[in-house]
Order: sequence, then C-alpha cells, then structure tokens
Amino acid sequence: MRTNKLTVLALYAALSLAIYAAESALPPLLPIPGFKPGLANIITLILLRRYTSKDAALVLTVRILLSALLFGQAVSLLYSLAGGFLSLIVMSAVNRLLQKNHLMLTGAMGGLSHNAGQLLTALAVTASPAVLAYLPFLLPAGIFTGLFTGLCARSADRYLPRRGA
Repeated sequence: MRTNKLTVLALYAALSLAIYAAESALPPLLPIPGFKPGLANIITLILLRRYTSKDAALVLTVRILLSALLFGQAVSLLYSLAGGFLSLIVMSAVNRLLQKNHLMLTGAMGGLSHNAGQLLTALAVTASPAVLAYLPFLLPAGIFTGLFTGLCARSADRYLPRRGA
C-alpha cells in the first residue's frame, strides 16, 4: 500500500473514531438497549464509494478495535464486529450492484443488516429467543438511521476532494 493511501485511510479511521466518540457521549435517542444511530458508518459509506471494500474493512476494523480499547466497550466488541462486518458485506454487495450510486439505499441496507447481525449474535450468546423481541424495534430503526447516514455520506462526499487531487 502506498504511503499516501495509508495516510488517507488513517485519517478516515481517526475521523470515524472521533464520530463514534461524539456519538457515544450523546444520551440514548430511543429506549432500546444498545441502540445507536451509527454515525461512524458515514465514513464506511464514503470509503465504499471512493475506495475498495478491503480499504473500508481495514478502517472499520481499526475503528471497532480502538473504540473497544479507548471507550471500555470490550464487552460489546463481539456485537460490534458481527454487526459491523455483516453490514459491510451487505453494503459492499449493494454498492457494487448499484454501481456506487444511491448511498442512502446502501446505508439503509447497512443499518438493517448491522442490527440483524447484532441480534443474531445476542441470540447465539444468550441462547434465548427472547432477544428477538427487539426485532420489530431495531430493524425499522436500522433502516431509518441507515437512510440518514447515507444522506450524510452523500452530502459529505460532494465536498471532499477527489482522489489524487
């Protein structure tokens, strides 16, 4: 990997971590345990549009590991990894299918799959189908927040310098 690209990806990772930190400081928006808007996914969407899925995965991994280390969320590391990578896989497929257009739809599918990944992880960890009671709340919330992060990513992408510029 070229030094220039590595530097840019490190900056995206730092920005993603800063967004995550700011979001963690906010009070819960909904009274659903574990629910967050996922604003750091704005960076993942931008990376999927401008770079490769591999680059987005690298930045996502750095963000998840550093956030667990810095913010003491080691317990939620498994949930973050499961939700984050299922979301990345789905967003990568949708992004490729839509030829890197329609970031709002890509974000909505990412939010939906992130929450699904976390619910499946909770089901596996607890072995209790009671966690599925969150399904009617988390899936629409994931779609809505995904649409919002997609809108933010689309807006931000317009003002960021082009690669190589």
